[in-house]
Amino acid sequence: MADDKQKRVSYWYFGGLASAGAACCTHPLDLLKVQLQTQQEGKISLLQLTGKVVRTQGVLALYNGLSASLLRQLTYSTTRFGIYEVGKQAMGSDSGFLGKALLAGAAGAAGGFVGTPADMVNVRMQNDIKLPLEQRRNYKNAVDGLFRVYREEGFRRLFSGASTATSRAVFMTIGQLSFYDLVKDLLLQSGYFGDNLTTHFLSSLTAGAIATTMTQPLDVLKTRAMNAKPGEFASQWELIRYTARLGPLGFFKGYVPAFVRLGPHTILTFVFLEQLRMNFGYLKPEKK
Repeated sequence: MADDKQKRVSYWYFGGLASAGAACCTHPLDLLKVQLQTQQEGKISLLQLTGKVVRTQGVLALYNGLSASLLRQLTYSTTRFGIYEVGKQAMGSDSGFLGKALLAGAAGAAGGFVGTPADMVNVRMQNDIKLPLEQRRNYKNAVDGLFRVYREEGFRRLFSGASTATSRAVFMTIGQLSFYDLVKDLLLQSGYFGDNLTTHFLSSLTAGAIATTMTQPLDVLKTRAMNAKPGEFASQWELIRYTARLGPLGFFKGYVPAFVRLGPHTILTFVFLEQLRMNFGYLKPEKK
């Protein structure tokens, strides 16, 4: 029975469900990361920011924008995991790392574009709690945020930051999915590891570290673009110059909370995904 579980493969939508489950656990860290990235001046640590939010807004404020975060995962992650899983199964086991990396990049580009509207609303809802009361957007939930952006700022605004979000998603998906498969395969081939929780944990931890390093500069630019007021930045180059005023480390602002958030999120996503695969996946017909 255990062998049957290990041979099972995922349905295309398992990645979205796993990512949504992980988001429920890591959302407070994502919120703190966004707030650190959007402050232009002054230094405040992750612990200080956490204490400030809890003191002024209450513990539940750490889950501000959760509906948008879930909507983002159910669009962005379902798309990228779905394309990658279907493509990987179609290519078979002989595709190699390069083939999987190219597939992951294409899947990430599609997922990043599809998930941009929900991602923008997510950033705004998370950033709301640090704004003065008169400047807050006060979206009731993710769907309300989408409709309000459409009515007040136009359809094109829904895809503000789409180019940066798409580029980030390419590197994120390569770092997470293709490197996860690479490390997992290496561990399984070593003979010291089985298809179990230990292997899934080590593979996802490595993938999370790689993905964070590859995507942090783009993540900072994406967050600033989505949180900007209409017309605040005339071009992508102006946004880059604005961020560069802080020096090279300005592009890695919020790196620690980004890794602290993305590491557990990546681990939980793949642990949930593997459990879904092993318990609810299907047995792929063997070629005759």
